[in-house]
Amino acid sequence: MKDYAEVGRKLVWQRQIIFAAALALAGYYYSITLALMTGGLIALSEIYDFIVFQRILAWDGRDAAVARRLLNRLYVGTVLSASVIVFYSVSIALAQGPGTHFMSLFFLFAAALFAAMNNHHIVPILVVRIGMYGATFLLIPIYDIWVTGATIRSELWAQLFTSVFVLYFVIDCSHIYLSFYRRNLDQVEALKIENRKAQQAYNAKSEFISTMSHELRTPLTSIKGSIDLAHAGHLGAISEKAEQVMGIAKRNCTRLIELIDEILDLQKIEAGRMPFNMQRIDLRDLVEQSVDANAPYAARLGVRLAYDSDVDHLAVVGDPARIEQVLTNIISNAAKFSPEGSLVRVHLAVEGGRARVSVIDEGPGLADRDRERVFDKFSQVDSSDTRKIGGTGLGMNISKRIIQAHKGFIDYRKNEDTGTTFYFELDLADDQREAQPAELEAVAELTETGGTARECIAAS
Repeated sequence: MKDYAEVGRKLVWQRQIIFAAALALAGYYYSITLALMTGGLIALSEIYDFIVFQRILAWDGRDAAVARRLLNRLYVGTVLSASVIVFYSVSIALAQGPGTHFMSLFFLFAAALFAAMNNHHIVPILVVRIGMYGATFLLIPIYDIWVTGATIRSELWAQLFTSVFVLYFVIDCSHIYLSFYRRNLDQVEALKIENRKAQQAYNAKSEFISTMSHELRTPLTSIKGSIDLAHAGHLGAISEKAEQVMGIAKRNCTRLIELIDEILDLQKIEAGRMPFNMQRIDLRDLVEQSVDANAPYAARLGVRLAYDSDVDHLAVVGDPARIEQVLTNIISNAAKFSPEGSLVRVHLAVEGGRARVSVIDEGPGLADRDRERVFDKFSQVDSSDTRKIGGTGLGMNISKRIIQAHKGFIDYRKNEDTGTTFYFELDLADDQREAQPAELEAVAELTETGGTARECIAAS
């Protein structure tokens, strides 16, 4: 019923155009009274149908008693609207007198074909419409034969036989459209079943990964703690070779724990259970802390970090831990994919009324075609066995989701010379957004002169 009502409501203006054309022809060539009377009946029928359609579409589809009442009202509306068309066609045929009745039969044919195309959702309604139009389609030529006493050789009989053929065509079209509709319903139902199965499988997979990650994290933490103690010599002196092996074990334990943490973060985000401690923060201080924290890591790769800001104070609302996680992902990636001896610059500015953090590296640079892989899960642009630093391929995907949860935006662009600029934007805090024009002019002037730079260079 909802499908029927939705189609009926969508086609309301198409029906009005057809009715208007039919009434104009009837009023000009036959009877203005007939046209006005038919127009009034059409208006009543259309208003009734529109009200019923609205109630069906607003119905929650649960109460069977309501369904029966609405279906009965659809039957009433069907008989009413079909009777108006029959009245119009018969009236025109009577005004014409015995003959071909092209106009009357054409509008009946059009109405029947319209019903075959658009009323197949409820078979009884389709049967009622086709039955009423078909009976009238045959009645008009039969009435002419009866009134005139025409013989079998008269064209009136040819008109009757033609009407039978056309009626068969309409019935066949109705059957075809009904078959299409039922096939589509079966396909939609099959898709719903497959979607439910896929969702159940996805939920089971997510729950399994989350459970296994939790179960793995506890023993791994214990193993890493033990290795750290042994590697530091707290459990007694160890040989140089054993120290090297312990160092390898320590690094791999750290990588495994980072992988588990990222998987858990991803599961929380996808399940909508990622906690965000939103508060007002100074983004300038947070970026500076992140640069300081990642400088030793970059130094081990032979990469320098430099930080500069166009503003002395930049307030945003967000979760400082999660934003720092995003910064760590971007900065560490920039360091990983930059050549030894290069510089990674971190820049903070206000652009377009939003806070923007940019991380500019001097690596090989990413093309626009890599964008989907960069932000996809378990994907790395450099996935070869010879890449310098390993990774899970989850960091940028998680970063994107964190920034989106802050109603921000994250993306990258290839630099004109070498390297890539990754950046993300966040809304300013309300009071920061209401900064005076003079303050904004000062920011612009500082940008033009190069701002203040702070470089964190760690020795190899």
